[in-house]
Amino acid sequence: MTPFTNVATYDYVIVGAGIIGLTISRELKLRDPDTRIAVLEKEPMPAYHASGRNSGVLHAGFYYTANSLKARFTRDGNRMLRDYCEKYGLDMNRCGKLIVAADEEELRGLEELKRRGDTNGVELHWVDEVEAMAIDPNAKTFRKALYSPTTVTVDPQQVCETLWRENERNGVHFYLDTPFVDFVDGHVHACGGELTLRCGYLINAAGLYADKIAQALGFGRSYTIIPFKGLYLKYAKNKTDIRTNIYPVPNLGNPFLGVHFTKTVDGGIKIGPTAIPALWRENYKGFSRFRLSEFLTILFYEAKLVLTNSFGFRRLAIEEMKKYFRSNFIRLSQKLARGVDPEGFGEFGRPGIRAQLLHKDTLELVQDFVIEGDHRSMHVLNAVSPAFTCSMPFARYVVDEVEEKRRVVKEEDLL
Repeated sequence: MTPFTNVATYDYVIVGAGIIGLTISRELKLRDPDTRIAVLEKEPMPAYHASGRNSGVLHAGFYYTANSLKARFTRDGNRMLRDYCEKYGLDMNRCGKLIVAADEEELRGLEELKRRGDTNGVELHWVDEVEAMAIDPNAKTFRKALYSPTTVTVDPQQVCETLWRENERNGVHFYLDTPFVDFVDGHVHACGGELTLRCGYLINAAGLYADKIAQALGFGRSYTIIPFKGLYLKYAKNKTDIRTNIYPVPNLGNPFLGVHFTKTVDGGIKIGPTAIPALWRENYKGFSRFRLSEFLTILFYEAKLVLTNSFGFRRLAIEEMKKYFRSNFIRLSQKLARGVDPEGFGEFGRPGIRAQLLHKDTLELVQDFVIEGDHRSMHVLNAVSPAFTCSMPFARYVVDEVEEKRRVVKEEDLL
């Protein structure tokens, strides 16, 4: 941790040391090793929230329409993060992924995924029932399935720690336990006003609180963050009953992929996640980190979503709340695989909170990346799932936008 000084000077100050803040700082240093960067993080360590609680699955990029940022970032991010893990000798489980169907209607869903994968240039193979069983003997599918060989699992905490240490070696200064306060007249104030940094440019990658920081600086006024709690249930009996990631055909109209089997980096098995509407932004357990203002605001928007039933929220909320019951959670997973002992599940893992952007006027969940900014600051409003997979190409995109905003202003000043 960088010690406090009176007023240090940086070219860039990044708020948030999750995977997005870490990869943006890395990208800035790759482009200019001499640039001075500080990263502010309100927690005692990087990747304390969503980045460190991620499933670890590096997705391949076939769920998303070809014109979306997600499609390109997921495809490229999968390759870039696999290369990064290989370079630094990080753990990887190259187990692939099966997407299985339950009936004729879901086969049509598989066909749409295959079209998207082909359009996005993602390796994706049709397999029949016999071939699917060769990949995983317990996988259940109707007639055929899709197999993604480039889907792998990693240890998200290991990846984030490696990025952190790489950034430190490259001269990035990390201020931990240092909450951001404001950005005024080229000065960042943090830690209750005890720390002031001169700042040439601010990049807001604050995750669950990115919208709050953005709005204080005049951006993101149309949006608010709605948090969803994700829980995985561990399979304690063994590591052999499931060999690969097994996913259902998703409802492409909402951002959640449904309950599925995940093979962890060490070969373990878990099912999940939930997507339970949370009642405050860091609603992990009990009343820890409870904030009344957050509770009231989120309750207001969730009530509007229930009343209007926007994007089928009413049914989604009910279905997700049912997942608090272990028996129902396990039953959903049994649709995807046979031979899994319902009594073999252990405890729920550490919960994660997903920062999902909501458009306040249309009451729609925003399903692609959103950034807003100008020549002084840039704000990552929606680092939407699978942001972990997308992080490296997304960081390039953010830095490209920052450089363009600053270039235009410099050219205008010369006129």
